[in-house]
Amino acid sequence: MRLGIDLDGVVADFNTGWISRYNQEYGADIPFDAVRSWDAIPSLTHFRHMGEFWEWARDHGGHSLFRHLEPYPGALETLRRLARRHDLVIVTTKPDWAIPDTYSWIGQHEIPAREVHITEEKWEVPCDVYLDDAPHVLEGLIAHRPRAVVCRYVRPWNHPLPGAVDVESWDDFENLVGQLARRTPMDGPSSRRPD
Repeated sequence: MRLGIDLDGVVADFNTGWISRYNQEYGADIPFDAVRSWDAIPSLTHFRHMGEFWEWARDHGGHSLFRHLEPYPGALETLRRLARRHDLVIVTTKPDWAIPDTYSWIGQHEIPAREVHITEEKWEVPCDVYLDDAPHVLEGLIAHRPRAVVCRYVRPWNHPLPGAVDVESWDDFENLVGQLARRTPMDGPSSRRPD
């Protein structure tokens, strides 16, 4: 199967990354679990809007913030196991200035992706199973890819959606993919959802 995997908030711990750097640079004390809604950053920082935040995120020691993120525990190991039987397709959204760092990050962490798509419209990349955390992305995938299995990686900044399968850990996702692979012919997008 083709597994469409998001990076930030799913594989890469974006919030811990930016909070660590912000706290260090500005002497702040934002807790790592402070993000409870999508685009909450301006309400937690001195940035007046997300544009100011992205300008700050653009350069940290010659690389963007994205180059310095740590992977979530279990993410890389699970992706490597899944890649033995399935095609990993990274489907992520990034500012243009973060594209080189995104490819470097994937290479540094040896993610065995067959394809990398950096796009706003993730639903345009055909996959059998998607894993994402962004509410608006999940809605788009559900609307435009009704035959695919759309998985919501449960995070405080998203909410249950009709048509999405909730995944709370990398073990959950690996088990789900295993169930789908046992039931689904490997010749096209899946039309089945797990029980």
